[in-house]
Amino acid sequence: DADRLSEPGPTETDYHGRRALTGGRRLGCATRVLRDAVLRVPAESQVHRQVVRKAVGHQSVPVDPVVQLRYVEVPEPTLASTVGDLQRLRVALAEQWQLGAEGAQVGIDHAALVGLQPALAVGNRGVTVAVRSDGPESVVVAVWPGLRDVLHGVAFDVGSTTLAGHLCELGSGEVLASAGRMNPQIGYGEDVMSRLSYVLMNPGGEQQLTSAVREALAEMVADLARDAGVDTESVLEVTLVGNPVMHHLALGLDPRELGTAPFALATTEAVTVRASELGLGVHPGARVYAPPCIAGHVGADTAAMVLAEGPHRGHDLTLLVDVGTNAEIVLGNDDLLLACSSPTGPAFEGAQITGGQRAARGAVERVRIDPETLEPRLRVVGCGLWSDDDGFDRAIRRTGITGICGSGIIEAIAELFLAGVVTADGRIVRPAGSHSPRLVEHGRTLAFRLCDDPVLEVSQTDVRAIQLAKAALQAGCRLLMDRLGVSTVDRIRLAGAFGSHIDPTYAMVLGLLPDCDLDRVEAAGNSAGTGALMALLSTSARGEVERVTAAIDKVETAIEPAFQEHFVQAMSFPHAQLPYPWLAERVQLPVATSTTARPARRRKRAEV
Repeated sequence: DADRLSEPGPTETDYHGRRALTGGRRLGCATRVLRDAVLRVPAESQVHRQVVRKAVGHQSVPVDPVVQLRYVEVPEPTLASTVGDLQRLRVALAEQWQLGAEGAQVGIDHAALVGLQPALAVGNRGVTVAVRSDGPESVVVAVWPGLRDVLHGVAFDVGSTTLAGHLCELGSGEVLASAGRMNPQIGYGEDVMSRLSYVLMNPGGEQQLTSAVREALAEMVADLARDAGVDTESVLEVTLVGNPVMHHLALGLDPRELGTAPFALATTEAVTVRASELGLGVHPGARVYAPPCIAGHVGADTAAMVLAEGPHRGHDLTLLVDVGTNAEIVLGNDDLLLACSSPTGPAFEGAQITGGQRAARGAVERVRIDPETLEPRLRVVGCGLWSDDDGFDRAIRRTGITGICGSGIIEAIAELFLAGVVTADGRIVRPAGSHSPRLVEHGRTLAFRLCDDPVLEVSQTDVRAIQLAKAALQAGCRLLMDRLGVSTVDRIRLAGAFGSHIDPTYAMVLGLLPDCDLDRVEAAGNSAGTGALMALLSTSARGEVERVTAAIDKVETAIEPAFQEHFVQAMSFPHAQLPYPWLAERVQLPVATSTTARPARRRKRAEV
């Protein structure tokens, strides 16, 4: 509210005369905050804004979109025939394209019906229609005079933190433009649970969150269309994926039930709604398709990840992991797929960490520590140089070092573990004979100083936070492995922005994941966005994701006694009991955690 801020002074008045301050904007350097207030910093003013890392991957998919263009020549009306132009259009579609030829009548949207006769007149009885074929039903959703051969669609990945969108040509499958931005819901809560709390405590809160994300998606559609040089009216199909809460809010479904056990979804089926109901600013006949959610905390984004990664298409036992505040985990192959979510918390995203932050320019993202001298080398987001390289200080002069993000804290603790500064049970200790000034006393505990200016330290509390997060992730993986009766996996795919930027070796050193051949632990990129794009371009991909998700066995970690047992054992680095022979071939682990010979993969009949 304006009364929470000081009145505009001469500096703002002068600035407003040169560059208008619209939409309630104020100059931060000339405004005093008088009492509690919520301030929004526009993206163009953010020096340290988060880096949106959601590029779409490339997967082979047949281009057979649910909406296709059909040019038809419709016979002239005659006095001898009393049928209408819609009926003549249906006959032309049946004769020229075999649509509705087997008795299934082709429907038509009201807006398309309104435009049919004007289009026939302008096109001299030749028109192009957009026909949406969903199962046995076909509907004309748009009509244009003459020949039209280009149609567009948009695929959205609605994340808790970031939104990613891709506009493509539906006929060729070519991606013409991509964009990403922060999810504006972050103003109501940093993560999914805080937004659920906002909804539960504020009547009408779900409508505020729904409006916020829909407005952002509509703006992204306009931006994508502008970047691609196309009209938003040419967008006839939209796909949307997200975790259950994001999915429900974007579609206008009440998310309250997802906040308490048994975490009931509004629906576990795929959802198709008119884009106009979401206010996306595309063609009036456009639809929005959302793949099925799998379980209360395993959403349509995980379904899209499964579609993109395809563990069900091969015999290799594959572990898919998407790390966020809740980690979504899928394990299986062409025999069986299992899925669960695990409450890792926000530590991997830099929260609850001393100096922790999201991945923004200036955040430490890579760490190396000399095991002899304990001197660290750092690399920050937005700069390709290490801290001991010539020109590093000059390169980061504008941003400086601002904190440490998830991948940075993982590498820092892993390097400290390998150097003997962090023990297997997570204690920070001074190695025998070391007098390094990097180890700083804080009462009864030690911290490791990564940086002096500004002061950036890894504290005992930070190590504990990562232990809790990684134990939850490892326990979820082990729970699924128990169900399948296996002790190791063939390959691991790390999805999402965090998975794309974490070093698999360091993740394995800390025991975030079960032991695996490190050559077969790979970043999957934004596989949820890739899956959304596949569903946009391919009707058969939609059928595949619906069949596969319906067959996935869901495991609820909250009611599994074995989860706690696995959690306790996984608190150690890398694990209290299980060997890591693949890892031991790559790095020299501390003696207390040396491993034995590599076990053969075991598998017994699953008891599910």
